[in-house]
Amino acid sequence: MGAMPRSPTGGPPAPPDPEAAGRDVAAPTAAALDWAAARVGDRWTLLIVHALLSGPRRFGELGEVLPGIATNVLSQRLKRLEGDGLVVSTAYSARPPRFSYELTQAGRDLAGVLTLLAHWGSVAGGGEGVLHSACGTALEARWWCPTCDRPVDDPDDEGELRFV
Repeated sequence: MGAMPRSPTGGPPAPPDPEAAGRDVAAPTAAALDWAAARVGDRWTLLIVHALLSGPRRFGELGEVLPGIATNVLSQRLKRLEGDGLVVSTAYSARPPRFSYELTQAGRDLAGVLTLLAHWGSVAGGGEGVLHSACGTALEARWWCPTCDRPVDDPDDEGELRFV
């Protein structure tokens, strides 16, 4: 995976422009999804991000909360997440070198995506999905435009959703 330039905000780089890259992509949505999947689109990466949402963890702690992950896979995924600007490591021991891992803001921004994936997985597996703790009703995700102060119910049909 080649290095991409960082965004002006210091977060992960922006998704590539499909036209500039000479790719034959059906829609900009496909290019954005391709970019995101290249960074977090495997089982262990998503579970590592989920484990770090509760706060910083040491390598050994991550291994404990992710049973079945091989240490070389954990190490590889953490390095890739750090390279993509989603995780930052902090040394807490010089001899031997040991690190604590924490999500950056860009990594924490994945919390909503993980909740949606977990909801989808629950519903697809016969569960109820995410429930409202106050009344027990299954929640629904909606796109909302804060400028217009209205929901965008079906952005694909209206052409209202645009990735920039």
